[in-house]
Formats: sequence, C-alpha cells, structure tokens
Amino acid sequence: MPDANNADTGPVLPIGLADSPGRNRRLRELLAGKELFIAPGAFDCVTARLVDASGFPALYITGAGISMSALGAPDVAALSFGEIIDRIRRICDVVSIPVIADGDTGYGGPLNVIRTVREYERAGVSAIQIEDQEWPKKCGHEPGRKLVSTTDMQMRIRAAVEARRDPDFVVIARTDARAGEGLAAAIGRARAYRAAGADVIFVESPQSEEELEDVGRAFPEVPLLANMVEGGKTPILPAERLQALGFRLAIYPNAMTRLIAKAGMEMLASLKETGSSNAMADRMYSHGKLWELFDNATWRALEDRYLRVETPTKG
Repeated sequence: MPDANNADTGPVLPIGLADSPGRNRRLRELLAGKELFIAPGAFDCVTARLVDASGFPALYITGAGISMSALGAPDVAALSFGEIIDRIRRICDVVSIPVIADGDTGYGGPLNVIRTVREYERAGVSAIQIEDQEWPKKCGHEPGRKLVSTTDMQMRIRAAVEARRDPDFVVIARTDARAGEGLAAAIGRARAYRAAGADVIFVESPQSEEELEDVGRAFPEVPLLANMVEGGKTPILPAERLQALGFRLAIYPNAMTRLIAKAGMEMLASLKETGSSNAMADRMYSHGKLWELFDNATWRALEDRYLRVETPTKG
C-alpha cells in the first residue's frame, strides 16, 4: 500500500494557491519603479484570466463591471458587500498577478472600512481603492456625485491603513471633487488624503490633458493613478504621455467590458442573419483553445490521478 505521507501529489491546480504577500510586494515594486504600468479591468474569472494570460503586471477589478455582470445594473451602488467580496475572492483565486480592487466608499463608517480592508486582504487583493463620495455612490464619470467632508475621508484612509495586516497592502485614495468643486479643490483634498496615509492618489475625471498635467505637478514624488474611461470625461492618453505627466499607474476599468458587449452584439446579429456562427469563427477561440485558457490539461490530469484504481494482488 502506498505511504500516504510520501504519496506523489501529482498535478496541482493553479487555483486557491495565491501568494498574496508575494503579489503585494510585486505591486509595491511596480509603484516604486520609474515606468508607468497598465492594469486592465476585469469583472469575472474569464476576463481576469485574459488579463493574466496577456502578460499585464496587474489587473483592476471594476465595480461597474461586477454590477453589470452580476446584477444587470449600472454602477449605482446596488450590489451588496457580500456579492462584491464573493466575486473578488473568485478572481483573486485564478490569477497570479497583483489585483487592485474597487472598494467604493469602504461601505460605511470606520468600522466598516476596517472590515472591508480585512476581507479584501484576506481574499488576495493587493490594493484597495477608497473614494470620498457619500453612499450610495455613483460612477466617477456620471453626474450627481455627492462628497463627504475631507475630514470624513481622512478617517476612512486612516482606518484602512491601520486595518491592513501586510504593510505592503496598498491603499489608494480617490477624490471625486473635480466635478463639483473644481480641480484645485480636488488637489487640496488629495493632499489631505496623502497626509492621512494613502499610498496612491487618484484624482477622478480631470477634463483635459492640461488638468492631468496639473495633477502630476501637484504630486511630484507620489504614485498617481490615471483612470482611462472610453467616452468619459478624461482624454485617453498613451502610456508614454501619462508617464511623462507624472503618473505611475493607468487603469482601463471597462475597456474589455465595452469590447465584449460590442463584439457579442455583432456575433449575435450575424448568427441571426445567417443561421450559423461560421462567419464569425475566425474571431473566436475554438473549444479547445478556450478550455486551454482555464488549465483543462491540469484538471484532466488531476482527475485521472484520482480515477486510477490499483487492483489488490492476491496473496
């Protein structure tokens, strides 16, 4: 009989094995570097695997994408914390790269912020983004945003920083003040949030390249995040230009969501018109290629290992 203590463990699935401290350190190194890096948005395990397989150094979990994919609603704060953290856990479990996650307002007062940070960190997130809106919050490129006081947001940031267990876990402070109070007020708020302990500053929706330059000039030695939203209020600039303006990280929260939606509609229109998917076949992964993306060979090898039955020898 095989010795269970020395048994061959066989193939190991690449899920449930996330090295969170290692990923946290990698994100810190990226933020400390000189080159801007891009974190595309993902909202489920499929889109997260696509980002990881494409060679990006990090990914961004988009709250709007989760809302649309899980609830069929836009980013109007209709999701519960439980629904969000469940999706975040699943995404972190199937990728090897650092994960930056939208934490909205922290979902309540300081005690809620503490719990949110602890749950995000436990799930495998390497950075949480917290914003200075009132709850229910709105998308940063939509009208009607209402802000809490600068003092209340500083409290959120302090609670988040003090709640983290790993000092490499990153706290990102986002301000939505540009829309209602102007850029100067937004920069003033961002300075206060940096003083409260935020590792990364995110001024939402600057409305021109000149405003992006002003943000970069205001924080010369601070990691800055640029939010690239197609059709939003901020111009889409190439990575080289954003880097020159002083930004360290650019997120594209729903670029893939928009592309999937448009490509899906085109495929369905073709299917309806022609009666088959043949006209779109060259724009799809084959059955085997899609399954390969999700480690089909490893799953099969692991299943085969457990299905093998040794026939006892007759003595």
